[in-house]
Formats: sequence, structure tokens, C-alpha cells
Amino acid sequence: MTVDVYKNCPTYENEYYMLRMTKKEDKADLLKVYSDEKSVPVFNSDNCGGDDFHYTTENRMEQAIEYWLWEYTRQGFVRWTIVSKVINEAIGTIEIFHREAEDYFTNCGLLRLDIRSDYEIASEIVKILKLIIEPTYMFFHCDKIATKAITSAVERISALKELGFKHSAEKLIGHDGTEYGSYFVLEQ
Repeated sequence: MTVDVYKNCPTYENEYYMLRMTKKEDKADLLKVYSDEKSVPVFNSDNCGGDDFHYTTENRMEQAIEYWLWEYTRQGFVRWTIVSKVINEAIGTIEIFHREAEDYFTNCGLLRLDIRSDYEIASEIVKILKLIIEPTYMFFHCDKIATKAITSAVERISALKELGFKHSAEKLIGHDGTEYGSYFVLEQ
């Protein structure tokens, strides 16, 4: 039996975190993430039409969430909210989609991890990503998962390496031909 992530978005949890579909009510918590000036440079905005994901008003955060929910209905991507069970607050999001392209990053589950800077700690990133890695292969029908980690994101890179991701020299080619680097890949 195949489960369609776009018909029924599953929730994942461990003792520390819960990943569930993003909803409009996450606006206040997520504004703390997307207005965090230490976090924004680490976010992956490659191929996002110039959006840098730096949101400083509730209205702009609400617009972003509405867009994410619209993309879900058109099966563009899934955006999960990361809820810390310790503080019972949303501390970030994970976006995943299946990417078909004319470059190395085809048949790929592209994962974007946006978290508050106080959670940009290798041990926390590992706890979060362990929840979603295995389901990604099934839900997004891919043979590899790719995520961006810029050189200065040392905690993130450490977490990715611990999980088995390897730095790729390959470039992701954007819609307009722009080349993007700093990707780490985990092959099934």
C-alpha cells in the first residue's frame, strides 16, 4: 500500500521533537525563527525567486505559511513544523519535495531545514533529521536526499556527517541556470 504524503501528511515524533504539517496557527512561533538574524543566513533559499526567508512581521509570516499550504495542495512540497516538546513551541520547519532535473540532483528528495539559531546545534539537528530521513525515500520516491549547508554552518555540517551525508562537488542548477553549491547528499 502506497501512502500519498499529499493526501495525508503524517506526523513524526520522538521524545524531543514532533514534526507535523505546518498550520496558520504556527505564525507567532515561526516568526521567531524567520526573524532570527543569526538563522537566516543558514536557510536554503536557492531557486526560491529571490526570497531570503527573513520575515519580520506577522503579516509576512502569515503570507509565507499560506504559500506553503498552497504549494502542498498543488503537490509542490511538504512543509512540516518542528515542535520542541521541551518548550512546547515551534522552533523551525522542514520542507521536502521530489526534484526532477537535468543535473546530478534528480530523483532527489530536496530537504530544507530552517531552525532558530539556538537549535542550530549538531545533537539537536541529528534528533530532528532522524525523524524524517527514512520516510523521505518512501514519500518522495527518491534514491538520495540532498540538503544545503554553507561552510559557516559547522554544527549543521557536523550533524549531516554524523547521519551519513557526504559533501557533493556537484552543483544544483536552478530554473534560470544559476549554479548552487554547498550541498550534502545521503544516498539510499
